[in-house]
Amino acid sequence: MTTESAPWTHRPVEVGLVGAGPWARAMHARILAAGPETRLAAVWARRTEAAQQTAAPYAAHVAADFDELLDHCEAVAFAVPPAVQGELAPLAAKRGKALLLEKPLGPDLPTAQRVADAIAEAGVISQLVLTKRYHPTTRAFLDTARTLDIAGARSCYLHGAFLGGDFATGWRLEHGALLDLGPHLLDLLDTAIGPIATIRSTGDPRRWIELTCEHANGAVSQASLSGSVNLPRAVTRVELFGPDPSLVYDTAAIDHEEGWPILRREFATAVRTHTPTELGAQRGLYLQSLIEGATQL
Repeated sequence: MTTESAPWTHRPVEVGLVGAGPWARAMHARILAAGPETRLAAVWARRTEAAQQTAAPYAAHVAADFDELLDHCEAVAFAVPPAVQGELAPLAAKRGKALLLEKPLGPDLPTAQRVADAIAEAGVISQLVLTKRYHPTTRAFLDTARTLDIAGARSCYLHGAFLGGDFATGWRLEHGALLDLGPHLLDLLDTAIGPIATIRSTGDPRRWIELTCEHANGAVSQASLSGSVNLPRAVTRVELFGPDPSLVYDTAAIDHEEGWPILRREFATAVRTHTPTELGAQRGLYLQSLIEGATQL
């Protein structure tokens, strides 16, 4: 889409940000304020001082409460724990706000279902911050994978963020890698190979968990997840096997900054054209159902 034809050229989408933690500051606020497709209009967090610090660099309004945030925006971005998103996202949808959602949709499947139902009932645009899906390298990998006859796959998403630091948050330490990292890796496997029919798990989500996925086309994939291994940087790797030469996706050489403008542009375009996205709330609900299935077997 050219700048001249872009639906947001003369009116960027006014976005309100819920949350003021490390991820809100490092990604959401910075990227949404960078424009030109969006403008960071307001910030609200339960800690007013944190909201002020997040809003100040971009001259965004600091809302006194969630209702005031909704009064100052046409779309809402969430950078909060899943339980908070699960509580507030339906309220924003009922007010007619487009939603930029974190994964998972909620802390459990019933909450995710309520979020997805509220969005569907309100008919608002939603989009998931499945960060890897917006990177050109990921998209090239998925395009190639769709042309292959795949028999099986091995994959992993590993890091040490749960060992300490800003991202060793309460909900991550409680639920572990399956709820936090699982949506990313399951989304890649499901998209690259085909729909996942059944899934089972072994291990401890707070330390190391292994998933085995049986896909509807007969392929089998395996995934290792951990946020508790001491690595110099996060590792995400997928290797596909079959009659053709193996295909590898590895984030080691990726500059993640390349994906943010694509995410922002596609969200703004969806909002302005009111066109549902592939990575909307229904996709989040599907991924959460897979996670729920992994815990039931």
